[in-house]
Amino acid sequence: MSLKNKHIVVTGAAKGIGAAIVDSLAAQGARLSLMGRTLSGLEQKAAKLAQAQCIAVDVADEASVAQGFAAAVEGFGPVDILINNAGQAATAPFHKMDGATWRQMQAVNLDSVFYCCAQVIGDMRAAKSGRIINIASTAALKGYGYVSAYVAAKHGVLGLTRALALETAAHGITVNAVCPGYTETELVRDSIANIMEKTGRSEAEARAELAKGNPQGRLIQPAEVADTVLWLCQHGSQSITGQAIAVAGGEVM
Repeated sequence: MSLKNKHIVVTGAAKGIGAAIVDSLAAQGARLSLMGRTLSGLEQKAAKLAQAQCIAVDVADEASVAQGFAAAVEGFGPVDILINNAGQAATAPFHKMDGATWRQMQAVNLDSVFYCCAQVIGDMRAAKSGRIINIASTAALKGYGYVSAYVAAKHGVLGLTRALALETAAHGITVNAVCPGYTETELVRDSIANIMEKTGRSEAEARAELAKGNPQGRLIQPAEVADTVLWLCQHGSQSITGQAIAVAGGEVM
């Protein structure tokens, strides 16, 4: 089940779910290209890994993505597995949302997946092998108030996942979406702070508000998402493609 010497790209690799995914894949011997907006966080992460290279990439910029993947391939060869993890969430009621926020959410959460997939799909088709795993969200499977731009983008990610899975099924490539519920990351901590500021609730009350949507009554841990990603990377999951796998304690079924 080893991933020894497989070249895996992880976007948004410095912290949160991305960092947990990196740890899981590194333990299986993968060669990792860590991508993110700034090098400092990536370098701190890479310092603890046996085979890792750090590449500063703005995933919302097509030219930056192209340059980043060229550097990744130069260092470790063609990409065997792509983990599209980078993302961002902005909170606003729809009637107060501006066009700039809408476009930013689509660029970071949806356009980035297209740009990154476009960089690897040619080599994967030629090799008749490849895995693409898009870290979506339960927001790809249901609606949430006050994050409509984020929800729309994540629904788009799932649509792209399903369409690309069909196009590549005969080429030895699988494409799946992992859809975590509220997960114990910096992004959720920002949401907790926002709830506290706007409602006057305590941290415990704000945390409980997010956790109550999970029938297990808790926040998901990043390592749980990483374990699902690891399974999709390994032999034995080759028949799993075009799927939205919820890691959410039964919130969506």
